[in-house]
Amino acid sequence: MAMVNLTINKKPVQIEEGATILKAAWSAGFDIPTFCYADKLKPFTSCFMCAVKVEGGRGNLVPSCATKVAEGMVVTVEDDEITESHRMCLNLLLSDHCGDCLPPCQTACPSSIDIRGFLALVREGKEAEAARLIREKAPFPGVLGRICPRPCESQCRRGRVEEPIAICNMKRFISDVELAKNGKPVLPEKAPPTGKKVAIIGAGPAGMSAAYYLSLAGHSVTVFEKHKKSGGMLRYGIPYYRLPDSTLANEFNIIEELGVQVKYGVEIGRDIPVKQLEKDYNALIIAIGAQAASPIGVSGEDLPGVWSGITYLGESGEGKTPDLGSDVYVIGGGNTAMDCARSALRGGSSSTVLYRRGREEMPANDIEIEEAMSEGVIFKYLTAPVKIEKDGDKLKLTLVKMELGEKDASGRRSPKPVAGSEYTVSATAVVGAIGQRVIPELAKEIGIELARNGTFVVDKKNFQTTRAGIFACGDCQTGADIAVRAIGNGRKTACAVNQYLAGEALVGEKEIFNSTMGPLETVSEELFKNYEKMPRAKMPVISDKERTGTEKEVETGFSAKDALKEAQRCLECGCADADDCRLRSYATRYGADQNYFGAPTDGGRRGYHIDTSHPKIRQEQHKCINCAACVRVCAEVKGLNALAFVNRGFVTRMQAPFGKSLVDTVCDGCGECVAVCPTAGIMLKK
Repeated sequence: MAMVNLTINKKPVQIEEGATILKAAWSAGFDIPTFCYADKLKPFTSCFMCAVKVEGGRGNLVPSCATKVAEGMVVTVEDDEITESHRMCLNLLLSDHCGDCLPPCQTACPSSIDIRGFLALVREGKEAEAARLIREKAPFPGVLGRICPRPCESQCRRGRVEEPIAICNMKRFISDVELAKNGKPVLPEKAPPTGKKVAIIGAGPAGMSAAYYLSLAGHSVTVFEKHKKSGGMLRYGIPYYRLPDSTLANEFNIIEELGVQVKYGVEIGRDIPVKQLEKDYNALIIAIGAQAASPIGVSGEDLPGVWSGITYLGESGEGKTPDLGSDVYVIGGGNTAMDCARSALRGGSSSTVLYRRGREEMPANDIEIEEAMSEGVIFKYLTAPVKIEKDGDKLKLTLVKMELGEKDASGRRSPKPVAGSEYTVSATAVVGAIGQRVIPELAKEIGIELARNGTFVVDKKNFQTTRAGIFACGDCQTGADIAVRAIGNGRKTACAVNQYLAGEALVGEKEIFNSTMGPLETVSEELFKNYEKMPRAKMPVISDKERTGTEKEVETGFSAKDALKEAQRCLECGCADADDCRLRSYATRYGADQNYFGAPTDGGRRGYHIDTSHPKIRQEQHKCINCAACVRVCAEVKGLNALAFVNRGFVTRMQAPFGKSLVDTVCDGCGECVAVCPTAGIMLKK
């Protein structure tokens, strides 16, 4: 066969006469994207993703899948104009694509845990595998299964049927089963030693998460912790009746078995200069948290008997259990305030929470507020402290009633004092749980830039500070935040440190395109109409009487029966073939914008439609991009014509003709259509 010589992006290429530019480019190692091309089909050019330039032509782009090579042809397959063409093609295709790459619960999880995956494993009775899957993203399933505030559940689509899946509680169940079967968490194999050394300051959730993933990567990791135990604010900011010491020990201490060395009772800056770590280690991660209490902001807060929530819970975490006396007032409305109030009750005190806004504005989790109320904590809303005074062996607390005005920067209505409404109460202790801030001295000593709010300035993708080789993650970088985000950011920081130690570009974890149907409340009711209502499993708890005067864990965990039922409630959102989807891969590669031509709520985008009536084939019309490959392979290769172009123009669909379902046609379930579909709009049933 005669051969043709051409040039592709200045590279000489030889290929047989009659071949297309697409095949020539592929043979030379150029990865030209395409959706509608398939080996068994004639060129169709419906997607135009394979567009290239040919020198001497009319100057416009041509489809490489349908353009044959010619002697001496000069082709450009990669430049800015072609890249922009690919991006715009993708934007157009995605504008009519209705589907989720990942389940919305997973995208809402700050640690990106594969929730759909671990629920599926529970349904199969594979709790050990489920625990391993969780640890791919977060090494502490037992911890998160007890204290996570559940951002994933707020986006769970099951909530449109009746109630969200109890995702948080399911993580705890998985961890409990793993411990019952193995006696300890089961960790993966480590990579061979790299010879690189990493120092981490802080053995809290962010620091130990980073240590876990760096150790698995083969690095030598040393963690410096000023306290006697690891856990950070998980241990010294959350009472043991919510998060037992044994759970922390199981999941944090096991990391030391990977070879991570934790030096307890060592405070960097006091015992060891931070600059010494720079000299002795190849990289440094700062994960010191936000461990300074925000002031109450009234006179008298420095009097004996006035505590910060951090100090009070911290001493409780060390086993000192401070005696607050008979009448305790807790100032604040967050989870820390709830923990302080409930802990004071367990110490035998009467416990009252003062919050300057109303119940609806309280930032604490509903379940924490409800548990506090159930146990006997008193709540006084629209109430704020004015001053604290010594009154014999007690404290006199002056309070003022508040009213809500206009919304402030937080989106909540701003509280204002009601003139003449001051009154006093007698207290044996006052606990301020207003907030937390970062202690800045370490950053100043090492010359790291701080933000206006006192947090460490880092690159958002790689968590490197303004000093090369020094990284920061957790609350010292975000400000006081939830543990699941600190854990996820610890993992992401470890990824960037790996890149730094290998001399690679610091790009951090790869950001992969994720298509979404849109916000929970806007998703079509069509998606939910066929699901039977099933009640959410309730977490068993010990009685209020059993909680008095003890640190006994309140929640007791799901039974296997309840956990199985809960896992079966999962709608299995997201795409089962997302990892193999060409649309997603190209959208990631070219930086496509799904909403370039308007968000799903703007109208015009195809709606949700699924057909599972065929015994072998599953059709998800909402994912289709009208490349027509399935219609053509069924007609040209199989000669069955079980699929057709239905309607015309923007509302054209690839489906069985004459209003039929695929099961009503001559389709034999061969899977040829599945093989050519680039988006999992049509797939074999699992």
